[in-house]
Amino acid sequence: MQSDLKNLLSWLDLEPVSQDVWRGQTPGGTRRRLFGGHVAAQALMAAGRSLALQGRAAHSLHVYFLRLGDPHAPIEYRVECLRDGRSYSARIVRALQHGDEILHASASFAESEHAGFEHQVSAPAVPPPAACPSWDDWAGPRLAQLPEAARLQFVRERPIEIRPVAPLDARDPQAGDPQQQFWLRAPAEPGELSDDLLLHQTIATYASDHTLLSSVLRPHGQTFMSRGMLAASLDHSIWFHRPFRMDQWLLYAQQSPAAFGGRGLALGHFYDPQGTLVASMAQQGVVRQH
Repeated sequence: MQSDLKNLLSWLDLEPVSQDVWRGQTPGGTRRRLFGGHVAAQALMAAGRSLALQGRAAHSLHVYFLRLGDPHAPIEYRVECLRDGRSYSARIVRALQHGDEILHASASFAESEHAGFEHQVSAPAVPPPAACPSWDDWAGPRLAQLPEAARLQFVRERPIEIRPVAPLDARDPQAGDPQQQFWLRAPAEPGELSDDLLLHQTIATYASDHTLLSSVLRPHGQTFMSRGMLAASLDHSIWFHRPFRMDQWLLYAQQSPAAFGGRGLALGHFYDPQGTLVASMAQQGVVRQH
């Protein structure tokens, strides 16, 4: 997992090609398609690096996944400046592979403000990370029972440590409320991650694409390992409320308010260990069972 995190950090260190054009690397390996969070995180990094104004942090990112990404080819990110105002900056990012646009994103950055109204929804009461099973303990025995071709679709790099709070039995899932919680963090060594807020926000963007759409399947007693299941993200949005660190545990609380017409909507919240809401996200995806 530590080497996987080093890989993620290297992927987020984009290569400048020309003014407002960046190149990002992909993981390769046995994957057949590129993880959406990978492209979204690199898009946010490209937008952040295009800022000439200092002291502005990302407060929102909205992406549309247009085509499946190739995990074996680099990605070109073209950034367009929409506006640099007195308090806010806006950017458009287009991610291209093989000449085709695979992702379209808009990002907004703002000056830090300390005045204004403050409130938040409370974090759910859940056991601490130490009391929850690791991802390997939970998923490992189940993955071992899958055919090799299917197993390769679920076995990939794991830069983010994930601990499910109330894990389903993927072999015999039971229908329940459309909500779930996970603890997650970037398992970094002390001092490995800088204090750069943009870096922590891009890692959070990568992490936020994990498990979110699976909340759509909870009330139907299904998982992504169920026979004939097809799921793919269509769009993903994330709002950053407060500064945070990804090398500390965050509680990822998820719920799905609706599914209809072959699509499902999932909402999520990141809470720090003190219960402070630091980011929120929403994702809609295709969810079909053949």
